[in-house]
Amino acid sequence: MRKPSASAADLPSRDASSLSANHLAASEVLARVFGYESFRGDQHAIVEHVINGGDALVLMPTGGGKSLCYQVPALVRPGTGIVISPLIALMQDQVDALTELGVRAAFLNSTQDWQDTKDVEQAFLNGELDLLYVAPERLLTERCTQLLERGNIALFAIDEAHCVSQWGHDFRPEYLGLSVLHERWPNVPRIALTATATDVTRREIASRLSLDDAQHFVASFDRPNIRYNIVEKQDVRKQLLQLLRQEHKGDAGIIYCLSRNKVDDTAEFLCAQGIEALPYHAGLGTQVRAHNQSRFLREDGIVMVATIAFGMGIDKPDVRFVAHIDMPKSIEGYYQETGRAGRDGLPATAWLAYGLQDVVQQRRMIDESAGDDAFRRRLAAQLDAMLALCEAIACRRQRLLQYFGQRIAPCGNCDNCLQPPVAWDGTVAAQKMLSAIYRLMKERGQRYGAGHLIDILRGKSTPRVLENEHQKLTVFGVGLDLTEQAWRSVLRQLLAHGLLVVDQEGYGTLALTEESRTVLKGERTLMLRREAERSAKATTPKSKAALPDLPSGAQRIFEALRQWRSEIARSHGVPAYVIFHDATLREIAMARPDSLEDLGHLNGVGVKKLESYGESILTCIAECAER
Repeated sequence: MRKPSASAADLPSRDASSLSANHLAASEVLARVFGYESFRGDQHAIVEHVINGGDALVLMPTGGGKSLCYQVPALVRPGTGIVISPLIALMQDQVDALTELGVRAAFLNSTQDWQDTKDVEQAFLNGELDLLYVAPERLLTERCTQLLERGNIALFAIDEAHCVSQWGHDFRPEYLGLSVLHERWPNVPRIALTATATDVTRREIASRLSLDDAQHFVASFDRPNIRYNIVEKQDVRKQLLQLLRQEHKGDAGIIYCLSRNKVDDTAEFLCAQGIEALPYHAGLGTQVRAHNQSRFLREDGIVMVATIAFGMGIDKPDVRFVAHIDMPKSIEGYYQETGRAGRDGLPATAWLAYGLQDVVQQRRMIDESAGDDAFRRRLAAQLDAMLALCEAIACRRQRLLQYFGQRIAPCGNCDNCLQPPVAWDGTVAAQKMLSAIYRLMKERGQRYGAGHLIDILRGKSTPRVLENEHQKLTVFGVGLDLTEQAWRSVLRQLLAHGLLVVDQEGYGTLALTEESRTVLKGERTLMLRREAERSAKATTPKSKAALPDLPSGAQRIFEALRQWRSEIARSHGVPAYVIFHDATLREIAMARPDSLEDLGHLNGVGVKKLESYGESILTCIAECAER
């Protein structure tokens, strides 16, 4: 199917919409405004449902095209689409991107002076806006609600809807007031969207936003272009540097750390190694954060080192990797964060390094957290699920999607599929470790951490061992068959299997569980994971992790188009991807169109962009051909 050729004047009329022709109108908007031939997955069903006035709760992975699900209906239905977004710092880029497409978009937030605010409000009242972005705090003010009551609203879109859930990873209490939308505007359709939510979170979103009668659309959470790779921490800085130099040299990426200090130290380390890295965390000044975020969005090849304070709503499509150098707190958070890689559909990497100390530290944070026992149990269950993912022997993606209630065949694009780890009978090793803990508790009434337990098993006469006469224990020296690193792996897996727990008193010591008895008595066989030896070359098969190579001629055109795009973006003061995504430039380079008509048939080239940049692109292609 080829996109229809058209001029901007051919766009459907906003004033005389026929809802019986929704499919045609929506398809025309998709092709002529956004430059795509057809909807993907559930997009068409969602768009049609909202155009017809229905409420919707949409779960769709990052990069799956959630924004089209409310942008297209807003352009088809009479009135202005009101988008509630928690991301004030990113509203400008979102509006810039829509403006480049010829969409009449604006925002209202605290960054504007009174004149700008007045101009936007008047444009809304005059019916001159297709989309208006508003922060939840602004929306709930009496001034804003009175403004909206005087205008014509096409729909309400509640973006990042997981913020309403107390079990979500970005809880925003301001979202709780959004149930007022249904009360004040009962006839205006509402669409709530999020990239990740379990069934529990989804039900809470529906309840808190009064979307109990909304139709739920749950797309597949699978992002097949992302290769998942989880490694055991050894020298994490060296491991990270190897990843960046061997697999992602010059690529844009995000590195997540648990603490602000580690963010600063890691960014400084990478800069010293010649990698352009910027820090981002809540401890930095507002201007510094805004400046670093702007550079990441607008420049090529920037690496952002950040806490989880960074990333929600980031639309940068060419993030080629997301790395975690500390274990995330939950699978929901991990999936949301890794989903920021490869939004353009091209190959990307999700890399995680974790160790036993991560588990101990996270457990301590849970024990010290505010909230009741039920809340802490929920956090502990989320941590257990994350640890189980890290220690999985089978396909990572299978376990990841199973957490969200979806089942797939082995993916063939994760470390466990590409180089399966060896499964070994770890029953005896587990009995040795559990026996050591049992004897220490029985004979001394004390608990000890991982390092001391491993010293006992490996027969090391350290001062602490000798001081406590632990060399006299029957388990002293029975674990010489395994290295210290291997014993740490055994400990992590015992925690993952629920055979050990970290103490509740914040000391990071270990204790047995009821399940431990079955292993100690030999009633249960325990298969554990042993890491296979993986060379750097073996971990990054080009067919899976790297971008497909372009023919030499097309590569020259692609690089020339990227340079052209950079110059245009700088002159417009917008990120390069707002002009065109890399995926579109690659398609143009491969097709080498020699007419506006041919160029207009390519994905990502809508009417407005064809009119604005078509001749310039053709000139760029022609100049490359002459070299």
